[in-house]
Amino acid sequence: MRELRILVKAAIPVGVLFIHSIVSAFVDASTYGFSPQASGVNNARALQAAIKNGGTILVGEPGVYAISETIYIGSDTTLIFSEGVVLKKVNEVGNFYYLFLNEGALTKTYDHNITIQGLNFLVNGMDERIGDIYGLRGQLGFFYVKNLRIRGLRCFDMERWQFCIQVCTFEDLIIEDVHIKGKKDGIHLGRGKRFTIRDAVFETTDDAIALNGHDYASGNPELGWIENGVIENCYDLRTDGELIGFFCRILAGAWRDWEKGLEVQNSDTVVSNGRLYRVQADPDNTIYTSLTQPTHESGTMELDGINWGVVQEDVTYTAGVRNVVFRNIFLEKPRTSFSIHFDQDRFSRSYYPGSELPFQEQILFENVRVLHEEPASFLNIATPMDVVTLSNSVLQNSWISVHDVTGIEDYPDTIINISNTAFKQSEDFEFIRNSTQNREVQLNKHMVTYLE
Repeated sequence: MRELRILVKAAIPVGVLFIHSIVSAFVDASTYGFSPQASGVNNARALQAAIKNGGTILVGEPGVYAISETIYIGSDTTLIFSEGVVLKKVNEVGNFYYLFLNEGALTKTYDHNITIQGLNFLVNGMDERIGDIYGLRGQLGFFYVKNLRIRGLRCFDMERWQFCIQVCTFEDLIIEDVHIKGKKDGIHLGRGKRFTIRDAVFETTDDAIALNGHDYASGNPELGWIENGVIENCYDLRTDGELIGFFCRILAGAWRDWEKGLEVQNSDTVVSNGRLYRVQADPDNTIYTSLTQPTHESGTMELDGINWGVVQEDVTYTAGVRNVVFRNIFLEKPRTSFSIHFDQDRFSRSYYPGSELPFQEQILFENVRVLHEEPASFLNIATPMDVVTLSNSVLQNSWISVHDVTGIEDYPDTIINISNTAFKQSEDFEFIRNSTQNREVQLNKHMVTYLE
């Protein structure tokens, strides 16, 4: 009995010390003055002070916290919001763009190991078209980041200009357990590799998810390839308002070296002096003739009436998406669900005629459920594409459309594999609608069921 008493007494301080070490490892943002009762200016500065040195920062007291300035978040930082905490953008010192922006975004310096958990925020009408970093338009903007995790985010009042979450030039990204509602893109990705988007609910009239290797000049700050990702357990719910996007937009692009006399329009890209330059102009269909080579090292410069912006110094001639799996996707909206294409309008011309073809590769759809019965394209393909695989799905009254794009005369062939999939159609239903002149589409079917 004496031995037992000694063991119990010894165990108590060890446990107390262990609990104390856990508690002391966290920073409570309230100790810096972050409070539901404080002004937006004071809250922004208090939260900025709390996260200045990184570590794990807690916001525990339920309530609505006004925020009137961008919060800059650096490496090795975890920010945890408890249930009932809501951040609200407010205009106390003027409109501001980003709610959160990683510190390295301004200098193109990688930040590492950032986690934001439990964020519930209100846009509150604070929505602007052009931000501090041209092309970075997210309420949460991340640019040059590695090992980023966003969990438990809620936002229900997205406006017409800014995306909810935008990440460009990244490695190792996880976005999970999010619910986003409003008029603009939910999750908008630029170039990067190794990503997972899971357990997400979308009620957006524009794209739920955008994988835009290429984009409008004002839509992503850099160009390149998005690769090696999984998108799973996602729901695209019906919404009110005009549907202008897709469940997932998949954009490719290609451009050329600058040469004298080149005709360009808004968002066109050229390679010059070891950099990428883009035309930053109004989307008014104006065609410019470039006679003076852009060579400036940063920012923008007007030459021959063309506003050239420096995009990046690592040169690539193509952009697109490859090696992405879509799994367990539930689609309620009566619209085209997935679109693999080039932009070709006054906002952007993704493919400059005569450029190298960007070959998008290996897109897999598994257990996709079309839950509406309206006739609608399941997938549009209008870029070079090697293999699309579709399995264990129910597509109702949907099909795959394959289109031509002006400026491309000879497409490589595309293979479409489909297995264990059901349609609410008769057996003579035209599942592949190929309107191209120079592309063969090879369809391989196995165990396809027609439910009419």
